Amino acid sequence: MERKVTETTFGTVFGATRIVPLTDHVFFQEGPGLRKWQWTDSGMKVINGRNVLLGGMIDLANTARYISLDEFESRYSHFAVEDGDIVVTSSGTIGKVGRINRRHLPLMMNTSVIRFHPLRGAELDAGFLFSFLRSSLFQQQAMSFAIGAAQPNFGPAHLKQMKMPLPPLPTQRKIGGILSAYDDLIENNLRRIKILEEMAQNLYREWFVKFRFPGHEKVKMVDSSLGRIPEGWEATRLDAVTSYINRGVIPKYDDSSPSLVINQRCIRGHKLNLGLARHHRSRVMDEKYVQFGDVLINSTGVGTLGRVTQVYEKMRDTTVDTHVSIVRPACSDDIDFLGVALVELEPHFESLGAGATGQTELRRDRIGETDIVLPPPKLRRIFSGQVVSMRQMGLNQSARNTVLRRTRDLLLPRLISGEVDVSELDIAVPEEVGA
Repeated sequence: MERKVTETTFGTVFGATRIVPLTDHVFFQEGPGLRKWQWTDSGMKVINGRNVLLGGMIDLANTARYISLDEFESRYSHFAVEDGDIVVTSSGTIGKVGRINRRHLPLMMNTSVIRFHPLRGAELDAGFLFSFLRSSLFQQQAMSFAIGAAQPNFGPAHLKQMKMPLPPLPTQRKIGGILSAYDDLIENNLRRIKILEEMAQNLYREWFVKFRFPGHEKVKMVDSSLGRIPEGWEATRLDAVTSYINRGVIPKYDDSSPSLVINQRCIRGHKLNLGLARHHRSRVMDEKYVQFGDVLINSTGVGTLGRVTQVYEKMRDTTVDTHVSIVRPACSDDIDFLGVALVELEPHFESLGAGATGQTELRRDRIGETDIVLPPPKLRRIFSGQVVSMRQMGLNQSARNTVLRRTRDLLLPRLISGEVDVSELDIAVPEEVGA
């Protein structure tokens, strides 16, 4: 049967999909404007834009913002986030979307984030709302209303002017169910990746920190400048096993250039996110081009100093800026050993920062002077042989997630608008409607 196609100022909609005012069906709330003097080291956790990742995940560990429980209870208890709330960043990198569940709570709002859930009694499925807020149909509206060049933002007044497609409730549930299946697969793969990373790190600690490596029972411990170490091991410095330690370039940004420059924001959670790299046309010396196996360390800033990741893919025309240091293994056999070893040293690098209040700096000589205990080459190769398989499995999972995200993101606007008709599909999905 031919479906009805409707052209509206909002866009093209298909079938029985209606276009309705967003705020007629959705509860929304922006957080209060908290000040620096209100932050504490513990108490009620405050969510902000940095906690909502571009991939749709919530990471509360990458900021340490709290207010006292007394202040929360007396002034801000009505800004408490609830299980199932959908949060959207409304300032800076606007339009990042995440979903809150019980493991994130307790939590309260901040001004850079808006929370949403279906209004009580509205015929709006929460899974469908989550999908809509991530779709281009919402994102384009948010960008069109955003004000401010240096720090774009939108707010409640703009939300009241926005529209959303609203297909029949059974169709909403099917759309939410289809898209959540992709999210579940991506989440499962992320958990597998994390487990593989932890396995590699735990193996390093077992062998090279606790000294319970294969055959350790037959090796006696001897004194060294770094304490008791197994006989045949060496107490040395990091620059003894690296061929290059240096910062990057001062970039001249140019979006038309194919060359990339990696910055501090690209390094988080021991991952390298090239999606946050920028294009540049600066002149680069050969040694400053990033190579497979290079370890990158954030070398300035507060909160980002000392973050470590390793380049585990071949790159062309890619460098780092002056806020990031390249640490290059001297021997290709040590790529995996040093990659895991320097992740273990991340707290040490963070502690080496020296500078004025509000800005810290990690100098290349301080990196090179870092003390390390170096096992014999044969043991390092055995370790690398075990770790490389774990890391390759993690890369395979990441590649699967790339395909899943691409497929989901292509499908999402077509489902939301009704272009892809699911009304006749026999899909069993849970009922998830605003109570």
